[in-house]
Amino acid sequence: MVQRVAIIGAGVGGLASVKCCLDEGLEPTCFERSEDIGGVWQYTDSVDGTRVSVYRSVITNTSKEMSCFSDFPFPEDFPNYLPHSLLLEYFRMYACHFDLLRHIRFKTTALSVRKRPDFATSGQWEVITKTDGVHESHVFDAVMVCTGHYQEPYLPLDSFPGIGTRFKGQYLHSQEYRDVEAFRGKRVLVVGIGNTGGDVSVELSHVAAKVFLSARSTTWVMSRVSNHGFPCDMVGTTRFNHFLDWLLPSALTRRIRFWKLNSWFNHANYGLASTKSSKFKMIINEELPFCLLSGTVVLKPSVREFTESSVVFEDGTTEENIDVVLFATGYIFPFPFLEESVRSLIDDNRSLYKCIFPPQLEKPTLAIIGLVQLTGSIMVGSEMQARWVTGVFAGWNKLPPASRMMADVLKKKPPAKRNPSERENLKMSFIGYMDEIAACAGVKPSVLRLLLTDPRLALAIFFGPCTPYQYRLVGRGAWSGARDAILTQWQRTLRPLRTRVVDEGSNHSSGWCWMCLLALPVALTAGFLLSKHPRMGCRPWASPQL
Repeated sequence: MVQRVAIIGAGVGGLASVKCCLDEGLEPTCFERSEDIGGVWQYTDSVDGTRVSVYRSVITNTSKEMSCFSDFPFPEDFPNYLPHSLLLEYFRMYACHFDLLRHIRFKTTALSVRKRPDFATSGQWEVITKTDGVHESHVFDAVMVCTGHYQEPYLPLDSFPGIGTRFKGQYLHSQEYRDVEAFRGKRVLVVGIGNTGGDVSVELSHVAAKVFLSARSTTWVMSRVSNHGFPCDMVGTTRFNHFLDWLLPSALTRRIRFWKLNSWFNHANYGLASTKSSKFKMIINEELPFCLLSGTVVLKPSVREFTESSVVFEDGTTEENIDVVLFATGYIFPFPFLEESVRSLIDDNRSLYKCIFPPQLEKPTLAIIGLVQLTGSIMVGSEMQARWVTGVFAGWNKLPPASRMMADVLKKKPPAKRNPSERENLKMSFIGYMDEIAACAGVKPSVLRLLLTDPRLALAIFFGPCTPYQYRLVGRGAWSGARDAILTQWQRTLRPLRTRVVDEGSNHSSGWCWMCLLALPVALTAGFLLSKHPRMGCRPWASPQL
């Protein structure tokens, strides 16, 4: 029986893992190499390369109601989209509320995680750590690796001829970017049009002489602000939409999605995306379209090569006098502390059972937390993973035989290996993945059962946003405040906006009641189909993430 659990990293996944271990009666010890919690959300001015940090102006891409821990809502006066300072404050509130800090050893680096000689029977691990230059050896019954995606910058210089030999300007990875001051008055090329590439390009355009944004892939852009000014993920990430995505032909859902995105601005006119593309990569950025429209950011195709002071693009055009090249090309996750025999099993998250467990291990006592690409908040996905994993360690949840796990991995594994800048195309449905892991953990809510026992809650769950509280209604770890949190989630969304109240002029409550009554047959039908097809709607598509 697993008792002592080592947790590597005190970021979002690490904090959730410590709390879930305590919930299951396990004994967690978390090793964090920095002096504080928060992982990448712990901002630092340092760019020494020893750790990855967000840049100064970063704002979350998912709203607070869709990104919170499932039994600990954000304070209602917090804004819906958060700067890193408020998010870190929330993490500290969470850690203090559940008394997690005493289980974390700060300024302690995990140097090595290796199987014990008797691993085939004991499942135990030897963990070597370093604190203030002193090495220690520990034995643990299980290990949860919570170092996430952002471990080591991916800088494919070989793909850019001339960058390291002929080009005389400066080049750097976005991991080194903190603010705009070093780029004032310069001509900057940003390579890569993910969320970071888009954000940095917009921010630099306010001070740089010119910003060029090189995009290799088709990219759709959406705003955090959706219908009627509500957060886009609260409007779009609903079980009703998830049901329609499963029910309707995929070609039709793609056409609807393209139409919605092009209703904001025509992406083909801006050179960003075409409805004829088979790929569906999406980024969140309200300002990029205006920057392209005003010419402060110029979109360019892939880079062919660099000369001493210029860059030549694949379409044959050239931009002269480039001062700085900033590569927003993503990250890799090498897990250097894992022994080679284990590290080789983690090709990417799709080589893991449910993106968590290496299925080839003799004992399932190693779990990788947070190494998943979702169309919603990775924070929420990490917590759900930790709940299931600690249930497995505690003996409440059971894994299938290794052969079945391997078959599941092979069935879902993508046909071709992709580089980190293309992982956006491999994102999985947030609701589909959350429901899949929740079903494994025995905490998935039943819409059909709730329709019979609590219709008001069932309608809020089915037609409203799929907030994390839904996974605290039933099963182990059920939270008595989950129902109230779901029914008051829109109040917390509007609360920080009520700094100046105006007369609405009408009362819409009666309209909401009529809509709920009319929607009841739809919810009943969908609830029945959901119960018959628990894994429906799991085909991947892109939408915002944290």
